[in-house]
This record gives sequence, C-alpha cells and structure tokens, in this order.
Amino acid sequence: MAIRQSIIIDCDPGVDDALALLLAFASAAELDVLGISVVAGNVSLTKTQYNAQRIVALAGRAEVPVHAGAAEPMLGSLQTAAVHGNDGVGGARLPAPAAPVASMNAVTYLGDNLMARPGEITLCCLGPLTNLGQAIARKNDILTSARQVVLMGGAAEGGNVTDNAEFNFFVDPHAARLVFNSGAKLVMIGLDLTRQVPITRARLDQIAALGNKAGKAAHEMLAFYSQADTAMHDPCVIAYLLKPELFSGRDAVVDIEIDDAGRIGQSVVREIPEGGRGNALVLDMIDADGFFDLLCERLARLP
Repeated sequence: MAIRQSIIIDCDPGVDDALALLLAFASAAELDVLGISVVAGNVSLTKTQYNAQRIVALAGRAEVPVHAGAAEPMLGSLQTAAVHGNDGVGGARLPAPAAPVASMNAVTYLGDNLMARPGEITLCCLGPLTNLGQAIARKNDILTSARQVVLMGGAAEGGNVTDNAEFNFFVDPHAARLVFNSGAKLVMIGLDLTRQVPITRARLDQIAALGNKAGKAAHEMLAFYSQADTAMHDPCVIAYLLKPELFSGRDAVVDIEIDDAGRIGQSVVREIPEGGRGNALVLDMIDADGFFDLLCERLARLP
C-alpha cells in the first residue's frame, strides 16, 4: 500500500490552481494536505488568498489553513494573467470562505514546517516561486529539507508570455533561479507537458456530467478559462504525485535567465554533461486520457 504523502501547496489561484487544489482534496487517502501557501501571480495576493479560501470551502476542508505570502516578485512589479478573469476564477460562483486566513506569513510557515519535518514534506508549487525564493533568502539550504519540490513552470521549447518564457518563471525569474540552484530534489512540469492535456469540449462535458457542486464549479471555471488557454497546467503537479506512471521525463540541468531582457524568465534545459549531474527531473510526456480520467474520478468524490 502506498504511503500517504504530506504536502503543502504553494499557489496563486487561478482556475487551474483551483482544479489542482480540488484534485488534492479529493485524494485524501494518498495526500495529506497540511496547508496552502498563496502568492500573487495570476491575480493579486488579495484575490489569490480569497480564492484559496473559497476552494477550501467548496471542498469541505475548512481545517486546512491558508497562509498569505508575497504580494510582489522579489524584484520588479507584478504582472498578472488575464486568462483567469478579473477575479481569478472566471466569475465562477464559489462559496464564501469557511475560515479566516491564517495569521502566520506563508514564508515563515513553509520554513518552519520544512525544518520541523526534514525529508517528509513535498512542496507542490503552482505559481510564481516568490514564497520559496524568500524562504531561501532567509535560510539558504531550506529547500533541501523538503522530500521533493514538484513545480509547474518553465518550458524546454517556447513560452506562453513571451516567445521564450512561461508565466510563472517570467513573473519572478529571480526566485525561480534561487529554487533551481537550491540543491533541492526538483521535478519540473513545464509547457512541453501541460500542452498535451488540452481542455476539449468532450472533456468539459465529462466534468459537467459529474453533477456535484465541485464538478459544477470546475466546469464553470474551465468554460471561461478555456476560451483563452486550453492547457491544464497546475493539476498535472498533483496528478504526478497520485499516478507517476502517467508521466515520463529525463534528468537535466535547468537554469533560469535573469540577465538578458529579451529572454527574461526563460528556462534553459540542457543535457547533463559527462561526469556531471542534473538539478531537476524534467517531465515532458503524459498520458492525457489517463490524466482526465483521474481528474474526473476524483472530482466526483467531492461535495
């Protein structure tokens, strides 16, 4: 029997973040969601924390704390993403929060938990990596205390904000570089993989047919989101923890561009040199039908 994994989800909800959270909450036998740390990204921090609270309420998991983190990137100003709508969830009708935001800052929360349980906690990162970057700035080796860091971000070929850069790394490239230089066990899920799981009309209908509150909310969010972006980015992080056999990839050396203004935020993925070692497992293939079957089967378990 598989060991139940303890996870913290660092996110910026965001429609696809919301789906990832619901997938994690629906998989309680495999995943123990210790808490949620939120960061500004898809929308402002005020909105991302509110959306996280509402998704927690939708899933009936008010005991899971939501910790607010960074409101701005480590350097520069925040750039948000229009594809999620002004509120971040495509105008979907979600319940009001069932619990207040936790008093502890997300960066402190992450650091304290990793130090208290070395080698036990998997960090699931769905947004800009600012909270992790700030944690590293406070304690250089903090991420080596994580069991692993599974993150959605980057691309080996082509971006979605610029020709070169994926959104999460573009928003805070300096934090992303700190994470990839941290010595942590990293798993990168980039655009090369997430573009293989598009939201089609048939898949929207499959979610709509679930009939429960979570399914209706998911359909409402995705119907808006899929008008501008069809890739199911963030749920792939949670799906990898649940069914790693759906994925394949390779060990590689990944660096983040922070100096060239035309390529800022680009993830440069290179083969491991002879006698060298990689800093990330870069996943680049997924069984799309298996992913959507898993998502729908789990969403059906929620209220």
